[in-house]
Amino acid sequence: MGNFDLIIKGGTVATAADTFRSDVGIRDGRVVALGHDLGSADREIDAGGMLVLPGGIDAHCHIEQESSTMLMTADDYYSGSVSAAFGGNTTFIPFAAQHRGQ
Repeated sequence: MGNFDLIIKGGTVATAADTFRSDVGIRDGRVVALGHDLGSADREIDAGGMLVLPGGIDAHCHIEQESSTMLMTADDYYSGSVSAAFGGNTTFIPFAAQHRGQ
């Protein structure tokens, strides 16, 4: 068993303030270390030549929502969650529609 569950190796890590080459150590689903030569892991991903980004946040989506024409949107919370995950988003905030009289 390694020091980490997963190490993402050799990628360019992007934060809100900077970008830098680093390995990323992950344990129990959380980033717990950044650096080089982090040791061993149960699984490794070679991210050489790639960006390593945090999950995105979609702050405006329409899920299980009735439109102004009284039609329901195509996505329910299950399909919207799956779509978000495939698009790299780990969080979404459904739009709060206001209809006349509300």
